[in-house]
Amino acid sequence: MNHRRCDVVVIGAGPGGYVAAIRAAQLKLRTICVERDRLGGICLNWGCIPTKALLRSAEQMHFLKRAAEFGFDIEQFRFNFPRIIERSRQVAERMSNGIAYLFRKYGVEHVRGTASIADVGVVEVRDQAGELTDRIECQHIIVATGARPRMLPGIEVDRERILTSTEAMLLPQPPESLIIIGAGAIGVEFAYFYNAFGTAVTLIEMMPRIVPHEDEEISRELERHFKKEGITILTSTKVVSAKRTAEGVAVTVEKADGTQQQLTAAMALNAIGVQGNVENIGLERLGVKIERGFIAVDAYFRTSVPGIYAIGDVAGPPWLAHKASAEGIVCVEAIAGHNPEPINYANIPACTYCQPQIASIGLTEQQARQEGYELKIGRFPFSASGKAWGMGETRGFVKLIFDARYGELLGAHMIGPEVTELIAELGLARSLEATARTIFRTVHAHPTLSEAIMEAAAVAYEESVNY
Repeated sequence: MNHRRCDVVVIGAGPGGYVAAIRAAQLKLRTICVERDRLGGICLNWGCIPTKALLRSAEQMHFLKRAAEFGFDIEQFRFNFPRIIERSRQVAERMSNGIAYLFRKYGVEHVRGTASIADVGVVEVRDQAGELTDRIECQHIIVATGARPRMLPGIEVDRERILTSTEAMLLPQPPESLIIIGAGAIGVEFAYFYNAFGTAVTLIEMMPRIVPHEDEEISRELERHFKKEGITILTSTKVVSAKRTAEGVAVTVEKADGTQQQLTAAMALNAIGVQGNVENIGLERLGVKIERGFIAVDAYFRTSVPGIYAIGDVAGPPWLAHKASAEGIVCVEAIAGHNPEPINYANIPACTYCQPQIASIGLTEQQARQEGYELKIGRFPFSASGKAWGMGETRGFVKLIFDARYGELLGAHMIGPEVTELIAELGLARSLEATARTIFRTVHAHPTLSEAIMEAAAVAYEESVNY
């Protein structure tokens, strides 16, 4: 057994853990990161990165179907689905190798295995056979173990016919039909992907609308485009059970009026959310406080036990990679005595990468009204954007919500081409407390998609000259 000493042990090498480890090393803290699987965690290996590679292939498929519109006569074409999957795995592998390089560059020691906290300041690591390989003594322990798909009673996930997102990324061929349980970001992204390759997709959501955490107008717009693409959408519909059958799967649903219906398909995907990986780490034994399945932390990610911290998905929502990375940096800088500013969670952007894309930050219109604000709202459609017409992507709009009294940007909600890139401007605007006038008096290059942001701000104050 190896006996090691360091300043910081990070348990988990996902987007929270590996960022925390690298930042700690940059701050001259001797750092060990324990990871039992691939560097990069779920996000890099089985989530954010490979799914974006898959969605890019879906976008190309849609382009090929409408190639004549752009002047290309492609009478016949076919897709190689195994190659599409293979490319996504290659992208993930390349990014994982990049983290290994960064660990070497900054001096982070990577210990492979499964970690548990034996005591305050003591981490033990075991190999796949359960044998103790390392005992690490340290001053600070950061738990960054992430989360896993949430399982509900009655949904019998067997990972062959009733899948999680991991299996959905590895199918050898697109299924003839697919029922997706849950219409959040994961659900709608897979709905878009498989629909592009000919799968008959049914999307089920218990809430009254798909992407229910987004602004209501965004939800309605996405639903309209999904239905045009042939995706069946069932909202206000609860899944009672999902079972494997000899022919595929049978999913029993209950509608708002209490009536039940059985749906059948070749496969089903469980996309109803996540639960924190809090078990078998030693948290219960040490008395670390758990709330609703996630580790309770303060603004600097300290748990109820001194010397133990938690960041990322295991510390609760929002379950976003960039949120985890930001938490890792603040946590480590606080450990190093740098007094970082706490994270403003109202300024964490959310992005969904189906087509049309969705991006948002801040309050929805409903939330802003509930908080008592008097509002000025500006909407600008991409159908009025010259750049969007040139791209052939005119779906969607930009919606900006301002406080009528001071002009403060309260929220931004976009659906359309490349809005997951455009959201950064609005994140910066909120961080700098920019007003509507600041935004629409900033000269935006023409022709660009970003002009839609400028124009939406101008619309709110009746100063738009292009709409």
